[in-house]
Amino acid sequence: MKAYKWKLFAIFIVLFVVYCSGWEEDKAEAASILKPGSENREVRDVQYRLKTLGFYDGALDGKYGPGTSSSVMAFQKEYGVNPDGTVGPATWRKLKKYTLSESEMEIMAKIIYSEARGESYKGQVAVGAVVMNRIQSDDFPDTIQGVVFQKNAFTAVSDGQYGMKPNRTAYRAALDAVRGFDPTRNSHYYYNPKTATDKWIWTRTPTIKIGRHLFAN
Repeated sequence: MKAYKWKLFAIFIVLFVVYCSGWEEDKAEAASILKPGSENREVRDVQYRLKTLGFYDGALDGKYGPGTSSSVMAFQKEYGVNPDGTVGPATWRKLKKYTLSESEMEIMAKIIYSEARGESYKGQVAVGAVVMNRIQSDDFPDTIQGVVFQKNAFTAVSDGQYGMKPNRTAYRAALDAVRGFDPTRNSHYYYNPKTATDKWIWTRTPTIKIGRHLFAN
């Protein structure tokens, strides 16, 4: 009965997040053009995303001042966007591809904790790196919601362990993964060779072994 309840809970979580994911994508399409003088939640979101990458060190106050503008320009130069200091469609696309919002960072920490809490810190970051690699690949969904809750993508989602509360280490690992720390050599898959039963995963080309997980492409 307990296992059955876990499965029901997991199904509810998947359906709820997929719904929210669609809503977030619709909202992203209609995202405002942000510029000096703008003041709203979207500005705060930009500030948070830039802060996770180390471009911004100011307050998350939702105010588009000189500090935010210069941070946006630094991000634009680094990621090949016209450095005009405003956040238009092109900059939004880059931000959403290479960074996560606060709520998305929570998803990252939860999938890391539920999938790799028994692994070393490097092994936990590695799981987060696989998630980021999938987001940035044309072969997978382009949002963390789409990647994490893709059918049968992660065992912890399927069996309900995703509902566990992550610890501080998982949040730190999530931040490092988003910042580009990738010990997996750009892998898109991982599995435990001692417990894996899916024949397909054994057809993937191994890249590196970290702890109990074998990473592959």
